Amino acid sequence: MARDQLDMTPLNSRDELVAWLEAGVKSPAEFRIGTEHEKTPFTLEGHHPVPYEGARGIGALLDGMQILLGWEPIMEGPHIIGLHDVTGGGAISLEPGGQFELSGAPVETVHQTHAELMAHLSQVREVATPLGIGFLGLGLTPSWSRSDIPVMPKGRYKIMTNYMPKVGSYGLDMMYRTCTVQTNLDFSSEADMVKKLRVSLALQPVATALFANSPFTEGKPNGLLSFRSEIWRDTDNDRSGMLPWAFEDGMGFERWVDYALDVPMYFVKRGDDYIDVAGSSFRDFFDGNNDMLPGQRPTLSDWANHLSTIFPEVRLKRYLEMRGADGQPWGRLTALPAFWVGLLYDDASLDAAWDMVKGWTAEERQVLRDEVPRLGFKAKIGNRFLFEVAKDCLVLAHAGLRRRGRIDGSGLDESRHLAPLDHILDSGRTPAEEMLEKYHGVWRGSVEPAYDEYAF
Repeated sequence: MARDQLDMTPLNSRDELVAWLEAGVKSPAEFRIGTEHEKTPFTLEGHHPVPYEGARGIGALLDGMQILLGWEPIMEGPHIIGLHDVTGGGAISLEPGGQFELSGAPVETVHQTHAELMAHLSQVREVATPLGIGFLGLGLTPSWSRSDIPVMPKGRYKIMTNYMPKVGSYGLDMMYRTCTVQTNLDFSSEADMVKKLRVSLALQPVATALFANSPFTEGKPNGLLSFRSEIWRDTDNDRSGMLPWAFEDGMGFERWVDYALDVPMYFVKRGDDYIDVAGSSFRDFFDGNNDMLPGQRPTLSDWANHLSTIFPEVRLKRYLEMRGADGQPWGRLTALPAFWVGLLYDDASLDAAWDMVKGWTAEERQVLRDEVPRLGFKAKIGNRFLFEVAKDCLVLAHAGLRRRGRIDGSGLDESRHLAPLDHILDSGRTPAEEMLEKYHGVWRGSVEPAYDEYAF
């Protein structure tokens, strides 16, 4: 998540909200790939959470990264809470429990995403290792209770922490215990946005299964393969889910605006202050009827901030964000952008993917979404196992990346980054099932080995 937007132009009409989204339209030649990934910091000694304060804390880690990279610090009051690369467009930010997020720069190829990740990995290690900090690439902290986890000094998170228990049972787990990897992709027109949104919404459970690796909570199996995905089913259903209306006639930028206007807000930022408006709608704010800001109208910044607090399985901003996958160890991270680029950035693969999903009903899509955290590849859509759908998707992703023909220095195209997913499908098991096998076998009923095997 980049820093909260800075455009304070007051808004006068709904058309401006639509225009803000429409401004994301790009020609295919300008399409880029953005990859964001979160990882959980832990103390190398004892595998404990890392506090913000202190000589070996998260603040010190960010200070060290700032010195190493020369990126602009993002401050909130006296605290450094992130870094921004003014030239390349990347950013480092903190999630509520200290999860360390790289929002990658927009790049042209999956190879460049891979290079960016490798550079980030070595930079983070250079600063973190002397501080005794490691990073875990899983969708959920496997051994800590919620009360173990420190709170980062960010105003928006205080507001969210107070609000979450009012609207769902897992919101605080989402904030403090989970990590994700997501891919952000462009669209060339409103119709292209709608098609990509529908295909990726329908197929998001495929990514959830392929990347499922959060089977442990507080040191024990939790009965699920992706507890992170399950958490989203009861975090805040006003702002998450499978968006069945996106498949109805008339879907477009305006429809998204109407949806977002009624999603409850969390905060409004004025200067350095976050004003708690949790639970009130953007529509009322737009009409000048917000109790906390009587008579005030929102700005473009407020709109951009609000859109970043909506959490469906695929999110529309000025690009589309794929939000279905657990955080991953570094060796599998590039596979997520490769999967979605192969499906969505090649017209033949996108057409074939739409043919595959267009007959699915809203109810079938929802059942698949509800079952995938527990069943993984054994979840069903109609009479097909998700495993079969995943195999079909991977064939399309391979073909799409081959047709893109983006070659790296070794003469290989981007399909090479799908290798970890090929391996998963060859084994027939989700990563979570592999971890559970280790837990019941060589790990001898302990999750501690995860801190070595799935660390960055």
